[in-house]
Amino acid sequence: MVFVKPQKSRAYFKRYQVKFKRRREGKTDYRARIRMINQDKNKYNTPKYRFIVRFTNKDIVAQVVSATITGDLVLAAAYAHELPHYGLEVGLTNYAAAYCTGLLLARRALKKLEMDDEYEGNVEATGEDYSVEPSESRRPFRALLDVGLIKTTTGNRIFGALKGALDGGLDIPHSEKRFAGFSKDSKQLDAEVHRKYIYGGHVSSYMTTLIEDEPEKYQSHFSRFITKGVEADGLEELYKKVHAAIRADPTPKKSEKPLPKERKRFNLKKLTYEERKAKLIERLNALNAAAEDDEDDE
Repeated sequence: MVFVKPQKSRAYFKRYQVKFKRRREGKTDYRARIRMINQDKNKYNTPKYRFIVRFTNKDIVAQVVSATITGDLVLAAAYAHELPHYGLEVGLTNYAAAYCTGLLLARRALKKLEMDDEYEGNVEATGEDYSVEPSESRRPFRALLDVGLIKTTTGNRIFGALKGALDGGLDIPHSEKRFAGFSKDSKQLDAEVHRKYIYGGHVSSYMTTLIEDEPEKYQSHFSRFITKGVEADGLEELYKKVHAAIRADPTPKKSEKPLPKERKRFNLKKLTYEERKAKLIERLNALNAAAEDDEDDE
């Protein structure tokens, strides 16, 4: 049988529909998004909130967002680069930092809704699974976990942020099967292992191993830890202080960075009509003077 290459006709291209921009960029899974934001008809215009967590190379972004026809509305947001205000200056993208970011977002969202006193959540992180119980007056604030395009493997950092939000007092439907420390064989969550990850125990043990086996590698890998004076034995106490500071005041802190004295320009300043007119006259005078000098030389 002869191979025939299918020719795309003019009719094909006339009917071709371009995919959404964020689909073309590979940023949004619209199949998952539509199923997540669909609201029941009998709930009318009630917002359906999503707990969104995204990771970059140097930061963690956590948001509580609701979808509308005109676009998504952000109720509250928290970032890992805010954690230095609470005492955590290094290791801003690990599992423990993700927990802190989720906790910060939960406390900030509840404070904005004036529910922070009613729903304190799990004050001390033990590593065990925790779900908030409804009070007599108001139901807990519910949001759905939005993981984006990330692979939801057991122990993924995204579940560290989820655990932080749960301990912070948010009601997020979840299962303990994806938390760090869940055993596939016994089908149970080892709370001690999970607690170790929440308080940076895995980082601490790796630091200790490098100090003993490869001191040079330790100096390069943990150079910022050394500069800030963070040691392996003091990580748990550090994270406990950070959790306490977040609960004490979760409101966003204003940047202390001073404004630049002079604004840097990357293009020429637009001249007014009078300035352009004066510049033209100056150029004409210069040309006339140059012409007169040439005539004098001749």
